Amino acid sequence: MGPRRRQVPEDRRRRQRGRRGLRRRRRHGEAEGPAAVAGGEAAGSAAGEAGTAVSAAAAESAAVSTSAPSAASAASAAASAASAASAASGADGRGGPAAAATPAAGSVDLIAADERTLARTVRGRRVGLVPQSPAAHLTPVRTVRAHLAESLRELTGTPRAVLPAAVAAAAERAAFPADHLDRYPHELSGGLAQRAATALALVGDAPLLLADEPTTGLDRDLVDRTADELRRHADAGRALLLITHDLAAARRIADRVAVMYAGRIVEVAAADRFFGAPGPRHPYARGLLAALPERDFTPIPGMPPELGALPDGCAFAPRCAHATDECLRTVPRFTDGAACHHPQEA
Repeated sequence: MGPRRRQVPEDRRRRQRGRRGLRRRRRHGEAEGPAAVAGGEAAGSAAGEAGTAVSAAAAESAAVSTSAPSAASAASAAASAASAASAASGADGRGGPAAAATPAAGSVDLIAADERTLARTVRGRRVGLVPQSPAAHLTPVRTVRAHLAESLRELTGTPRAVLPAAVAAAAERAAFPADHLDRYPHELSGGLAQRAATALALVGDAPLLLADEPTTGLDRDLVDRTADELRRHADAGRALLLITHDLAAARRIADRVAVMYAGRIVEVAAADRFFGAPGPRHPYARGLLAALPERDFTPIPGMPPELGALPDGCAFAPRCAHATDECLRTVPRFTDGAACHHPQEA
């Protein structure tokens, strides 16, 4: 009879596999687990994530909100990322790609950069990301505590002696309960996974934070708390791009609001003007606010168009009470903050 084989507990085998995978990724210069989670999806650049996030907001009742007390300086620190996000949004005002910006000195071309450059200098450090599907962005064989600990070491250089306290503080910042820190991603509810991803994204205090539906799965109190934390991030002089369907969260966070319909920005306005007087100018944006329970609670008639079969003219024309023959024939240009042939005034 040969020697008896020692049994290794399953959780230890999982940790060993995770460490071997992490060493393999490091050797090849790939993204490092939670450091990539904190700043972007390991398989794509921050520019790709920005495009995906903005495109995802093109569905019914989607709003893109930006909050940036010093957006110019933050965008300068992450110039290529900001340009990529603008291009994905159709920043030329006609729904098409904007003209490419010339990268500033010391900036990183996110399209041309290799994976090592993105992992070491961009993700989490210059561009942070709260992903729309947080559970899919967490390493399955590592606990939330391990994710936060590695992100703190890599992004902030936190010494080992104070790492436990720093992990607890990072979790508290996103209202993640301390007694759940030793859970694995599959043991988290949707709301807990969302809070874990938000905590990871905030660790590096990146100059530009992309938050893609950061309030999904949260109850109202946690939505307000998350919104306030994101607002504090912007108030510290950083830029924030929030993609959301939650107009209450957008009102709580944003300085400027951009509304998308059928993959195109149809209105951009200051948040106080958009949510207060005189209100939105585009009929779709006005319909969004009128559909809120605390307002008229009146739905917008009809259904959004198929993005692969858009009408010749204004995409909103079939649902608009103010549409004319011009609206059915011609796509409106983006002028004076709205893409509409007949912008409304309050």
